[in-house]
Amino acid sequence: MNDAEMMKQMMALSKLNENHKLLAQLAGTWKYDVKMWMAPDAPPMESTATSESELEMGGRWLEEEFTGTMWGMPFEGTNLLGYDNFRNEYVSIWRDNLSTSAMISRGTYDPATKTLTMTATVDDFMTGARDVPVRQVLIEARIVIADDKWGRQLGARFGTQSAF
Repeated sequence: MNDAEMMKQMMALSKLNENHKLLAQLAGTWKYDVKMWMAPDAPPMESTATSESELEMGGRWLEEEFTGTMWGMPFEGTNLLGYDNFRNEYVSIWRDNLSTSAMISRGTYDPATKTLTMTATVDDFMTGARDVPVRQVLIEARIVIADDKWGRQLGARFGTQSAF
């Protein structure tokens, strides 16, 4: 591939498309009621959080800053969410103040159900195993757009079937 062909390919892959429009819908201030399951048969841990989210890089990325509580402690997290035109999938890079590792998730959006489903592998710090595949959706978000009176709501469910 010559330089001109490489540049043409790079420019095609950098264009915004319908998948990037979803990111704009997620920009703003959000309040979360979070339930997280550490094991399928365990009761959920519940917490609350808020986020401030804004588009970056010309609408290619959504940066989300989260604050709240988890396990009774202050919690901060940052997520970068974008759409990868080369892989044809959404990608998320998560980090927070309760871990030194990042979680990279990939997934798809189903417009029929308005569901963004992300899956990842995680490190199991209790056993030392790395890149443990999860058998179930890690992050499932349903986007509901009501009228201006009710605003927008985003609910998230974090869970895994991996044995930790």
